[in-house]
Amino acid sequence: MEILKKILKVVISISVLIGIWQLAVMLGRYQTSLLPPPAKVFKGMSELIKDGTLFTHFKVSLTRFFIGYLSAIIAGVILGLFLGWNKRIWSFVEPIVQVLRPVSPIAWFPFIVLWFGIGDAPAIAIIFIAGFYPILLSTVSGVGNVDGIYLKVADNFGIRQPQMLFKIVLPAAFPLIANGLHIALGSAWVFLVAGEMVGAQSGLGYLIIDARNSLRSDLVLAGIIFIGVLGLLLDRLIRLLESSIEKQWGISQRRGN
Repeated sequence: MEILKKILKVVISISVLIGIWQLAVMLGRYQTSLLPPPAKVFKGMSELIKDGTLFTHFKVSLTRFFIGYLSAIIAGVILGLFLGWNKRIWSFVEPIVQVLRPVSPIAWFPFIVLWFGIGDAPAIAIIFIAGFYPILLSTVSGVGNVDGIYLKVADNFGIRQPQMLFKIVLPAAFPLIANGLHIALGSAWVFLVAGEMVGAQSGLGYLIIDARNSLRSDLVLAGIIFIGVLGLLLDRLIRLLESSIEKQWGISQRRGN
């Protein structure tokens, strides 16, 4: 019953949005080339699905995304555990991180192309940069907020490094790390599309640029919709994985208590 209510809310929300969109087309003085109606965009979406173009770009973008995002998770969590545990080292590293963090990954693109050439590598590098800093900072913060009781109990049982970090500290810090994973996913997905718009010949970002160059505004909006829907699905996937890990580590039960 609860699932049906959620589905009903989604259907109503989307229907209202499409209605507002259609109303704007009918009342506005825009040409269809500037603001195509929903029916034309849906036709364009069907066209992309039927000729296999959408699947090709999906496959390329998702491959780049997962390589870059998973690399950011591995590097960010491992380095975050180490730096969060060694606060003296973190005090020297933090100013460097805080200087580099606000720099847009796209700003690095000229150097990335020089270092990695053209192809998939630049887009993967941009995704890695976009996802790395939120994960690193959330992991460091999570380690710093671990309850000292856990550490004392582990010490009494003779647990030493590196088991202490991965068996005690990581599960205890995971709720904050999970927040970083959500932020990193959104940031990485946004910059993947931006990177593909700048220097790629495939992917969802390139699909939008190619449609713009072909004066197909319906395909531009279709690409935007596909990007939004796929980003939402990726976020839900991360949430499911997070819930699974929390159940395995017993974090959900501790929260309930």
